[in-house]
Amino acid sequence: MTEKKRYTDIVFDIDGTLLDTERTGVLSLLQTVKELTGREMSYEEGYSFFGTPSARASEVLGFGNAARFAEVWEEHFQELMYLVKPFPGVEDVLRDVKAAGLRTGIVTSRSRFEFSYDPTMKRWGPFFDRVICSEDSVRHKPFPDPMLAYMEAMGAVPETTLFVGDTMHDWQCGHAAGCDFALADWFGRDNQEIVAEYRFTDASGLRRILCL
Repeated sequence: MTEKKRYTDIVFDIDGTLLDTERTGVLSLLQTVKELTGREMSYEEGYSFFGTPSARASEVLGFGNAARFAEVWEEHFQELMYLVKPFPGVEDVLRDVKAAGLRTGIVTSRSRFEFSYDPTMKRWGPFFDRVICSEDSVRHKPFPDPMLAYMEAMGAVPETTLFVGDTMHDWQCGHAAGCDFALADWFGRDNQEIVAEYRFTDASGLRRILCL
């Protein structure tokens, strides 16, 4: 773990980082795969696609019509939105990050529609200076393109940009762009193959990383 340092830009993933969307995302995927292919997937197998763009998931799962896959997955996701909730203390951290004068952003695998449809993210809109969705880069996580798109738009540099995420794809994206990475480990999975500069399991830990 590196010594904490000051950053000018804090960039957040959404799902599994700011919002607890794991059950909604995984269960809706299982429903989608069952409906479109007749295949039964385990929760663990479904979790391996958590945070993966729908087009990529469709490709890996061998379903040829990516647009249809995304449409059905989104329908089931919306049906299960009642399960989604912010992680404890996140809203206060976001408010204090802005009050501290730091620039903030979102880098997500969600489409612009999926982002704008979410009532929590709509309410949190003023907290973020730039939002990078799946349409905003040709390649998606784990490639660095989404983070590079944020930095180009904001005039930010990797040395003072921190990416906060919860998956291997997030970590790979951030590191490939040259940024430090803070792993959101809300459920204490202690994913050791993700060699992050920082790890936190609650909002207090995130505050310490951000020197708030």
